[in-house]
Amino acid sequence: MLKKQKIFLVSKSPRRKQLLEEMGFSFEILHTDVEEVYPEHFTPTQIAEYLSQLKLTSVDFSKYAENDIFISCDTIVVLDDMIFGKPETEAEATTMLQQLSGKTHQVISGLTVATKGKTITKHNVTDVTFKSLSEEEIQYYIKHYKPYDKAGGYGIQEWIGLIGVTSIHGCFYNVMGLPTQVLGEMLANF
Repeated sequence: MLKKQKIFLVSKSPRRKQLLEEMGFSFEILHTDVEEVYPEHFTPTQIAEYLSQLKLTSVDFSKYAENDIFISCDTIVVLDDMIFGKPETEAEATTMLQQLSGKTHQVISGLTVATKGKTITKHNVTDVTFKSLSEEEIQYYIKHYKPYDKAGGYGIQEWIGLIGVTSIHGCFYNVMGLPTQVLGEMLANF
């Protein structure tokens, strides 16, 4: 599958890199720096899709072959229409986990796959429910795992996911930051 096409992952996420490797793809990483701003009237799914497309705006497609494939993804966490990005401080991470504690939230990834002549964007939604987390559990997690590069302030594959998640409905890998099954379907169209 896709043996003759070069694949580029437009992401800084080590988890996306890991998952794409586990899917068996050879690829190169392109780092992009875009300001993640979006229209205020967008729904959460529109935001995730828009941000995944936005990351590709920094790619100069003229430097690449016609059939080179570019993959970008953006993941957001949503609770009661409130969007949780990546916490910048310990206080922000604490507040996010306190708000997610004992509740069900949505993890939404926007996923864009593109070549010079074709672009497909989709999204994936996973419901995640946390038990009521104690302050001690929240502080232990933040201190030991420093979740400042993770939407919602947590990584499901880490300690907090092992002890705190009571249910998950949807794609587990979406919560890690890359809806692998959806990506496989999208790549089949290239």
